[in-house]
Amino acid sequence: QRMSCGYILCTVLLSVAVLLAVTVTGAILFMNHYHTPVTESPPVISTNPEEANALVTIEKADSSRINIFIDPNCPNAAGTLGRMEGLQTSLLHALTDHDAEAKATKSQQKALLVTVADEVAKLLTHAVQLRADCDGLKKGHSAMGQELSALQGEQGRLIQLLSESQTNMARLVSSVSDVLDTLQKERGSSRPRLKADLQRAPARGARPRGCSNGSRPRDCFDIYVSGQQEDGIYSIFPTHYPSGFQVYCDMTTDGGGWTV
Repeated sequence: QRMSCGYILCTVLLSVAVLLAVTVTGAILFMNHYHTPVTESPPVISTNPEEANALVTIEKADSSRINIFIDPNCPNAAGTLGRMEGLQTSLLHALTDHDAEAKATKSQQKALLVTVADEVAKLLTHAVQLRADCDGLKKGHSAMGQELSALQGEQGRLIQLLSESQTNMARLVSSVSDVLDTLQKERGSSRPRLKADLQRAPARGARPRGCSNGSRPRDCFDIYVSGQQEDGIYSIFPTHYPSGFQVYCDMTTDGGGWTV
């Protein structure tokens, strides 16, 4: 009996709890979804004639307004199609111009590349030529260095020869001076006679002695060349004195032919 009463009591309490939960849930749902019907006045639509574009104002019951601008011109399908065709034509023209510009740009770029390639080839050829010229200049510089060394050696030898020649010339001059002094001493006695013979007027009808071939000698060397190689008094006819005069000719000293 005790077990039966407890089971019944538990069942009743559980049923009451479930019923209470269902009641609360239903009340909450009812309160959320149920609204008291409210009667609203219809919106008021009015036009504003002061606006040029026929402004239409819609005023609601809560005093809010909506302004609508109505275009009085009805849409024209033909005009729309014309505008569409014009836009399509403009687009095609733009695409054609773009393709033409792209082709022209490609042609210019290609021509520019060809020109650059030609210039690069010319520069390479010029560089090769410059390199060859540089090599030639290096070889020439080396050859010039060798030639300069040889010339310096020749210059040294020439200086030595000139020094020796100067010494020999000094000796020769000294020897000639000694010979001339000796000759002057030997012929010192005959000079007064020769001078007197030169100052003496030639005899009448006497013909001055000149070249053996009858020509008019300019100096004693011309007489010596003509074959007369004896010392003595001869007549010469210089260019500045065509009438001529008598001189003493030395035909033995240092080869002969000297006009004294």
